[in-house]
Amino acid sequence: MDKIAFELAQVYQLLEPGPVLLLATAGPQRPNVMTLSWQTMVEFEPPLVACVLSPSDYSFETLQRDGECTLNIPDAGLVDAVVGCGNHSGRDLDKFAAFGLTPRPAATVAAPLIDECDASLECRVVERDLVERHGLFIVEVVRACRRPGQPQRTLHHCGQGTFRIAGETLHLPSAMR
Repeated sequence: MDKIAFELAQVYQLLEPGPVLLLATAGPQRPNVMTLSWQTMVEFEPPLVACVLSPSDYSFETLQRDGECTLNIPDAGLVDAVVGCGNHSGRDLDKFAAFGLTPRPAATVAAPLIDECDASLECRVVERDLVERHGLFIVEVVRACRRPGQPQRTLHHCGQGTFRIAGETLHLPSAMR
């Protein structure tokens, strides 16, 4: 089968880096949450995650100032909250209240965990070298928690209002470990 040309602006749809996350920060007046789909693991131990935020994001200011956040992994059932948090600014709206999310105190950072999410990662910014140029923060996961026994049905953003749901696990004994 012949391949056809593909719009360069749409390449991200082919290389989507991982599940959509809800990034929470402590915020100057109240906690804030934003939808984040531009992140990837960059190191196993200590666990480091590269996160790209736009300087126009309200959370960008807080993450830049405080150097802390939580990365919360929502189940596919939270798709309406994920979309809502992505389409509204925390400057004007308490997104926790507006989208039915419950902030819970984290153990090691000021940013809250999101109770409805299956897993939460408490993070501290450890590298800012590419923040000014690309909005890229490297955060270290300093604590992780998850609900036991929960199947992961994560959301993956494909652009233009389209998501995929991951959930099938393959166990291949011959695969790399």
